[in-house]
Amino acid sequence: MTREELIKVCKAARLTLPRLISAGARVKMLEAIADAIAAKKDEILAANAVDIPLARQSGISEVMIDRLRLTPERLDDIAGAVREVAALPDPLTPVSETTRPNGLRIVRQRVPFGVIAMIYESRPNVTVDAAAICLMSGNAVILRGGREAFNSNMALVGVISEAIAPFGTRDAVNLITDTDRESVDALLSLRGYVDLLIPRGGAGLIRKVVDNAKVPVIETGTGNCHVYVHSSADLDMAQKIIINAKTSRPSVCNAAETLLCDRDIAPVFLPAAARALRECGVELRVCPESMKYIPDATPATEEDYYTEFLDHVLAVKVVSDVYEAVGHINKYGTMHSEAIVAGDAGAAEIFMSEVDASSVYHNASTRFTDGGVFGMGAEIGISTQKLHVRGPFALEGLTTMQYRVYGYGQVR
Repeated sequence: MTREELIKVCKAARLTLPRLISAGARVKMLEAIADAIAAKKDEILAANAVDIPLARQSGISEVMIDRLRLTPERLDDIAGAVREVAALPDPLTPVSETTRPNGLRIVRQRVPFGVIAMIYESRPNVTVDAAAICLMSGNAVILRGGREAFNSNMALVGVISEAIAPFGTRDAVNLITDTDRESVDALLSLRGYVDLLIPRGGAGLIRKVVDNAKVPVIETGTGNCHVYVHSSADLDMAQKIIINAKTSRPSVCNAAETLLCDRDIAPVFLPAAARALRECGVELRVCPESMKYIPDATPATEEDYYTEFLDHVLAVKVVSDVYEAVGHINKYGTMHSEAIVAGDAGAAEIFMSEVDASSVYHNASTRFTDGGVFGMGAEIGISTQKLHVRGPFALEGLTTMQYRVYGYGQVR
């Protein structure tokens, strides 16, 4: 799709914005979307069934195929997530109000950004989540998914557009059907037409967008997440947490990619944890000291500690104490989600205060970093930057601030 064609799409989307202001209309639109997904389940699943074998033929791993696959249960969950967003408080509300000595009444009001562009890969549920969150926050959205989910995304956007058409907002949700690189390049340059661009996907996609975009970007970063087992940890708890963090869904950004273990407990904990992880099909890549306790593992490289595997692969490293663990995480991590397993509250506080990440955990799995789990409803991604929004990027994150000033003739 050319830049000129994209500009036409943006202009059409922007024309729908005044119709999105009413909170009641936005809720009804989302309810209509959820109903339509349930009613058109067979149609959506048929489209997804076309994508799966094509993706497999292209060489995508089975873990990534799982991200792409839709099932009746997953569609129920997707529709349920839309209803959860609809049930959230209206984000377009006043935040504060003050009256100045000169009588001016100043209201800080949350307002939509306008036209949101979303570039993402693989997961068709993102298509629905992004549409729902953007509509509920009063924004129009332009979606550019990956080619591996093309038919699924076409079906989902078709269902969404049909559901919202009676509200006069069909153009508020748009799918770019051109999955070539040129469409991404064109989207990155639409300054003045796209108000905010959000990339969600692998490190390569995010780096390309951040380095080349001429429009404002919020980075939903990669998840090179760690679980650190302190010498004071309950070892049974620690094993359960690392198994969950690595294996419950290894292809998602909040899955653990590195296990750090204190030297004092490594002789006991690492062999037991290694056995349990291998029973779950996990390949271990370990430091030289860890090799003493897991002798048949693969030696880790420097690159392994920087890698978001998104697969049944886990790096392992022995550290001397909490300060070395924090230093390792702040060097290799991506400021996403980091966990310490410890009985020592002081060590846990040092970890949680000094690790630079959007979410830090004490005695819990990193897998909880999710807008729905945090009570925010469906999310558009996990922001790993520090400006505007950080962590689960949900409904409120798609609004900005406007100052509404009410007077009765004041001049300066």
